[in-house]
Amino acid sequence: MPDATFSALPTTVFEEMSGLARAHGAINLGQGFPDDPGPEALRRKAAEAVLEGYNQYPPMAGLPELRTAVAGHYHRTQGLALDPMTEVVITSGATEALAATFLALIEPGDEVIVFQPLYDAYLPLIRRAGGTPRLISLSPPHWRFTRAMLEAAITPRTRFVVLNNPVNPTGVVVSHDDLTILAEVCVANDLIAVCDEVWEQVVFGPAVHRPLMAFPGMAGRCVKIGSAGKMFGLTGWKVGFVCAAEPLARLVAKAHQFLTFTTPPNLQTAAAFGLETGADWFRTMPRTLAASQACLAQALEREGFRVLRSSGTYFLNVDLAASGVGLGDRDFALLAVREAGVAAIPVSALYETEPVTTILRLCFAKADETLEAGAVRLARARDLAARPGGQPPAGRAI
Repeated sequence: MPDATFSALPTTVFEEMSGLARAHGAINLGQGFPDDPGPEALRRKAAEAVLEGYNQYPPMAGLPELRTAVAGHYHRTQGLALDPMTEVVITSGATEALAATFLALIEPGDEVIVFQPLYDAYLPLIRRAGGTPRLISLSPPHWRFTRAMLEAAITPRTRFVVLNNPVNPTGVVVSHDDLTILAEVCVANDLIAVCDEVWEQVVFGPAVHRPLMAFPGMAGRCVKIGSAGKMFGLTGWKVGFVCAAEPLARLVAKAHQFLTFTTPPNLQTAAAFGLETGADWFRTMPRTLAASQACLAQALEREGFRVLRSSGTYFLNVDLAASGVGLGDRDFALLAVREAGVAAIPVSALYETEPVTTILRLCFAKADETLEAGAVRLARARDLAARPGGQPPAGRAI
């Protein structure tokens, strides 16, 4: 008999909204991918590696040149001292890195602290590994946790905490003070931190990304996960990095070998090239995205929407209630994609319990004209929502 753990799960909200965008010819400001093709030098390097390089199984833990490049990048940019051969593992994307980490480290009955709203893969992966999530709910506009919230979630069975920083969907870059609190709580309670840091390069000044691994007492109790796809705006490449002290990295590698085993060697070669030569990219890319964020925020504000601050990622959020929208975020998102031709993500879908239902997530990694058109269409959706009962025109059901 099939296991109901997965068969009962709904389709991810990202796939749902992107599918509706395709079906209705809508502007897709929902799923987080850029409409730029990505750095040409890296794409050429990947193509050359297919034609001229090695195309058989690479080492299970990753090409040595990529593991070395990952360690070098994090030493230069975040001050981390990693042994590339014992403390870095290459995976087929960051989600596979999360799966390998949870399957390797969680024992049945372990409790795992997770902050919501959250990336929707966390909970099914934790449960599949035998863990029990302990949810901490964060609220707009600042989405902060406190020491009291952390301590209230800890029980004798708590073994892990999952931190996404910078945060999808909120756009928050977790502050030094909040990271200090989290590190102190982890050390005091002997917790391992699984740090999903895939947006670490997509940060806008004056915010600064700081890895939890660098805080006192955390080097040996962190699993740091990164993503070449997010770093270089090549989301389809699915090249992830796991960085951890050798005992943890060894266990994660053992799980990885029975998931995807390895990752396409040409993409690993190109990712290594990008990390070694991408200093200019890492300076200019955040500035370009910050300008796109400002474009969308200004367009939305001209249309009368209340925009929440975003310090990183591809996302900013709209407060629907403060923008004159009476519908909940999911109903409004369905109305917007089907009737106004713009797709967005209802943040309530990224809660498991007691969701905030007034926040809509939008992706700004698009051309200015796309963003401006999206804002106009979102305003059209607000006008439609203001009809009696918030209903779409006759004959068009949501």
